[in-house]
Amino acid sequence: MNSKKQSLSGGKMAILGVQHVFAMFGATVLVPTLTGLDIATTLLMAGLGTLLFHFLTGRKVPAFLGSSFAFLGGYATVRALCEGNGLTGTAWIPYAGIGVACAGLIYVLVSFLFKAFGPSKVMRFFPPIVTGPIIICIGITLANSAVNNCAANWWIALLAVVIVIVCNIWGKGMIRIIPILLGVVGSYLVAALCGMVDFTQVKEAAWFGIPLHKSQTVLALFGGADGSLILSALVAMVPISLATMMEHIGDICAISSTVGENFVSDPGLHRTLLGDGLATTMAAVFGGPANTTYGENTGVLALTKVYEPLVVEIAAGIAVLLSFCPKFAALVRCMPTATIGGVSLILYGMISAVGVRNVVENQVDFTKSRNVIIAALIMSLSLGISFSSAGAISFAIGSVNVSLSGLAVASLVGVLLNAVLPGNDYVFGSNALGDKSVNFGKV
Repeated sequence: MNSKKQSLSGGKMAILGVQHVFAMFGATVLVPTLTGLDIATTLLMAGLGTLLFHFLTGRKVPAFLGSSFAFLGGYATVRALCEGNGLTGTAWIPYAGIGVACAGLIYVLVSFLFKAFGPSKVMRFFPPIVTGPIIICIGITLANSAVNNCAANWWIALLAVVIVIVCNIWGKGMIRIIPILLGVVGSYLVAALCGMVDFTQVKEAAWFGIPLHKSQTVLALFGGADGSLILSALVAMVPISLATMMEHIGDICAISSTVGENFVSDPGLHRTLLGDGLATTMAAVFGGPANTTYGENTGVLALTKVYEPLVVEIAAGIAVLLSFCPKFAALVRCMPTATIGGVSLILYGMISAVGVRNVVENQVDFTKSRNVIIAALIMSLSLGISFSSAGAISFAIGSVNVSLSGLAVASLVGVLLNAVLPGNDYVFGSNALGDKSVNFGKV
């Protein structure tokens, strides 16, 4: 009997649901901790986004949607642009939100193209020679901030690094699936015991609160938005969807392999992309980070051999309940800067390594001049512009000033060159290993 359809008691389902919460928790709350987004809103949108995904896919795919690491560089870019224009506090979040919301709508557009023309014809425009170098550059541009955070206390940062490595390399079962969470908890605990953590805000926080803040939603832009910042946020965020779509496709392939059912065909990539895209758009509109299917939870599926979607839906419900507890969110916000630095030191490097893996496992041929030229221009433009004194290319369209981040310029150039240069021989679906190579959440 297919274990996905097996009958489970309510108690066992609840325990398995909690296990999925542990798997997603460390990475999900790390994104708002690194960016400045609200932790409670993030948990709410992860839970609701997962439930929306399950509804749109006919409750067939046991996937959990958590915060996406891929947009970290985009958030940093938009925040810097907004602060450079005099916006303070969390005023940058609605601008980032509208950019991510439109990135989610790109998923929706691609899902319709998948349905109309099939994945192979659409994916021909986004081969690994384009997405791989883009992913490499996402991680490299973030590395500096990780080192700066580590400098707050290198011993705590190194402890976090060591815990993540030990759990990932030598851990067994669930321990190997949640190295980021264990790295955070272990180094956090040591820092607290050494008197390095101030828990005042935890004591002052309420036990119950609404996890949504109108000033951080896209609704805050109505009536007084800066058109230039909106346009700049769009061009900073939307190109990142090229990388995250690859991650989504890889995760769906991995879940299919784990469960033993072909979710690429039923409910189909067009349905799963639609669910992921609309969940991301919903989260961004209400002030949360972009969502993505989580490899950690696929690991839980492989560990437990229980593939019942209801178990993941229970985990989503628990995430929603946690979002209504400000005291819990305050406990996460007290996380030492060095702990964040240590974990992100691995995380950001891992993002770049995923880009390398995408190129290698798809067997990109660098003896071809077209491939060398595409990769070279993507990497030099992305890194060169990002680390320049301006940090972006700015120009005016009429009365509107537009700032293009290095990643945005590189993505546009990469897609264009791939489309016009002869010799594009990428065929989606011909390499099962390559199709699963992009997974930002798997250390």
